[in-house]
Amino acid sequence: MTSVSVIGTGKMAAAITEVFIRSKASVQVLGRSPDPGGPIEQLDVEHAVIGDDLTGDVVVLAVPYEAFGDVIARCGDQLDGKVVVDISNPIDFSTFDELVVPTGSSAAAELSQQIPTARVVKAFNTTFGHTLVHGTVDGTPTTVLLAGDDVDAKVALMEVVEAAGMRAVDVGLLPRAKDLESTGFLQITLAALAQTSFDSGFALSPFDTDAARRARTEVVPD
Repeated sequence: MTSVSVIGTGKMAAAITEVFIRSKASVQVLGRSPDPGGPIEQLDVEHAVIGDDLTGDVVVLAVPYEAFGDVIARCGDQLDGKVVVDISNPIDFSTFDELVVPTGSSAAAELSQQIPTARVVKAFNTTFGHTLVHGTVDGTPTTVLLAGDDVDAKVALMEVVEAAGMRAVDVGLLPRAKDLESTGFLQITLAALAQTSFDSGFALSPFDTDAARRARTEVVPD
């Protein structure tokens, strides 16, 4: 059974915690107070304070990008060797007009540089909390896209996502995180402009490998 530590107590932290509960993982939630209040306090998990011992093999940073430095300072070398999941979308929320990471980089890449001994995976930033709690998008299983350089770390996270009844799709190495963050930026911008809702999301239809193989080998007549 996978053990997970979720750092953060907001809506996304609560939604991701529910995913891990559905997957039968052992979950620890860490906030600024041992009594965080809100929906996450009602979940049947271990509650702790940021800076306490991390019990999870997987650590989810369910906090804004701007809070990474504080979390790293408080958790110190506890992140060494852990699978560290970055869910952030590093957006300038005052203007909604740009990402605040260096051009060509990503929050996940910047995080990996700060904690080089951790196994960083980008995930959950293209899924709104509603689609995680319900596990579907318009009847199709919610798809969690993820990127990272460590194959075993990605497999560990994918197994948890799939055990919760959703799909997990590996989009490639950590440099792909910048594409995931651009996608997350687009989703949030569309919702902020009321072009869609924060309850909506994207889902990928199941991939038919046999059909794809036939399509590649089929000869199309002139």
